[in-house]
Amino acid sequence: MAIKQLTVFVENKQGAVGSITETLSKKNINLRALSIAETQDFGILRLIVDDVETAGKLLSEEGFLTKITEVVGVKIGDAPGKLAGALKVLGENKINMEYLYAFMARTEKHAYVVIRVEDNNKAETALESAGYHIITDADIAKLCANS
Repeated sequence: MAIKQLTVFVENKQGAVGSITETLSKKNINLRALSIAETQDFGILRLIVDDVETAGKLLSEEGFLTKITEVVGVKIGDAPGKLAGALKVLGENKINMEYLYAFMARTEKHAYVVIRVEDNNKAETALESAGYHIITDADIAKLCANS
């Protein structure tokens, strides 16, 4: 089961990302992962939050262009080579990865990674078959509750 990611298109100017995070914090939206890629004029902020629908609505009301996308969240061992192993599984199954970023989680033995692929179901099946735990929205809710 894919998890929902909130994508926000942000003008590349001082304070823009701070404004977004402040808006979310005022409504008690908890951030679990984020990534930003920028160009000269705009950035693409990708967020995993505990309430994606509310976050998207809030930011849209503030004038931000938002989009909800399904992505794959995978739990991997926190040791050298573990990410490479997960990515090898995707490659062996001919699954193209568009981007990835890490999750903020409190655990000593695992890391959490968000992966955008063309076919979430195929990626999840391949990773689960290789022994990886796929992160669900319920897992995100637990992580947010434990922060």
